[in-house]
This record gives sequence, structure tokens and C-alpha cells, in this order.
Amino acid sequence: MSVNNLIIVSDLHCGCQMGLCPRNGVRLDNNGTYRPSAAQSRVLDHWDYFWGKWVPKVTRGEPYAVAVNGDAIEGIHHRSVTQVSSNIEIHRRIAYEMLAPVRAKAATMYMVRGTEAHTGQSGQDEEELAKSLDAMRNPEGRASRDSLWVQIGTCRVHLAHHVGTTSSTAYEASAPLRGLVSMFEAAGRWGHKAPDVVVRSHRHQHIEARVPTARGYGIVFTTPAWQLPGPFVYKVSPDKAEFPQIGGSLVRQGDEEFYTRHYVQTVKQQRISRPRVEGK
Repeated sequence: MSVNNLIIVSDLHCGCQMGLCPRNGVRLDNNGTYRPSAAQSRVLDHWDYFWGKWVPKVTRGEPYAVAVNGDAIEGIHHRSVTQVSSNIEIHRRIAYEMLAPVRAKAATMYMVRGTEAHTGQSGQDEEELAKSLDAMRNPEGRASRDSLWVQIGTCRVHLAHHVGTTSSTAYEASAPLRGLVSMFEAAGRWGHKAPDVVVRSHRHQHIEARVPTARGYGIVFTTPAWQLPGPFVYKVSPDKAEFPQIGGSLVRQGDEEFYTRHYVQTVKQQRISRPRVEGK
């Protein structure tokens, strides 16, 4: 039976205090426990709704494949101190606990490698995670990969983690659209089939752009994330940090054409402070 639905999530950053974490917490090395914060719990509410309600609705109860498009774990990077633990095994364990129920319901799972700073040189930590989740292996036998081509009905989808970033909403579509056109040019130049849908992640912001083609539309989009903003995000883009984007995406082969759907939400705005005179 063919699978006509592909669900894409990315940037879980498990192991970060702003990333995904099981509701019951995670056991640390010396028998302590880290439990998710109130903010992480709000992200978990979206995670539960996404897999429990949104995915069954948009896939119409049909089988679906899942692609995790990079940065499933946080890792130890850039002298950051926001990790739950400095033990990478704990990061992988958190990611496994979050993704194992997803894997159990998916027809197939793919793991695309993210940023080496997060996931180890050559994606070695995501490779171990992918093996534990029985992710689909590539022809060389690896359970994770740098990029992924997958056929969904008549739709050829290309996924990779990285894409250019910008601090300006007005230019958010520029880098993804350049990438789509570059893939069209390269495929035509060498006589290969071009992708119909190109998926990128990394920037934690969703945008979609499309251009007309002989096959309908060429579509490119970037995925939202499952991590709340940390100190680095507030440093480079404090305006966007205030309204982080949480969610995932669908590529579906319909009765007449392929199309996309996206679940994109933000979290509750922080309380607005009202100055007052002490003692009054």
C-alpha cells in the first residue's frame, strides 16, 4: 500500500531547557530528575495536539511517513549552559522518549542530520538516535542522512536541514526560493528530475513560496521548530524571539494534486510588567 502523506518536524532540541522534554521529566546520572518548565509544558500541549488531533485530521486517518529534518537533540555547543545535562546520552534518551510513540504510529520514519554543533561530527549522535528508532536506512546502510529524496504519490520531495537566515520578515522567502530555483537549474543542467517540494529547517521560522511549473507548482517551505528561544536568539533577533513559531508540516498527495498544510502556533506572550511604587 502506497503512503500518500509525509509529516515533517524539525528542531526538537531535546536536552535543552527550552526544547522538548517528557512531561514526567528525565532521570539524570546521579538519580536526580529534571522536569519540564511551565513554558516547556505549553510546548508539549502543542506537541500532543499536533500528533493526537492535527495529524490524524490532515492525513484523513491514512498511513503516513515521518521525517525529522534535523536537530533532534541539543548537544553541547558554543559554550552554552542551557542544557538539561552535559551528558549527550541523556539528550538522546529524551529525544527517543519523545519520538518513540511517533515512530510506533508512523509507517516509516526518516532522520535527516542537522547542525554538527548540536548533533555531533557527521551527525553521529543523530545516527545513534535514528538506529534506536528504526529509521529507514539509506543505500549505504546509515539510519540518518544529510539529505533525503522521498516520493509521495506523484510528488518528489527533497529535504535537508540547512537554509540561509534573515532577521527581516520581508526577506524570509528569499533564501528558500533561491534554493528551489537552484535545484531546478541543476536538475535541468544534468538531465535529472527536479523536486516538486523542497523542505528546509534550521531557522525555526515557517515560510512557504511557490512558482508555477508544468507539474502544477514548485513549492518550497521552511519548518517551524519545537524549541523556545534561548539567549542566542534574543541576542540576534529579540523581536522574533518574543513570538517563537512551534509546529510541523504535511506534504500530501490528494485525489488530483499534491499539496501542503502547516501547523504553526506561538506560545503565550510573557506577562506585561506594570511599574508601581513599592508599599502603595
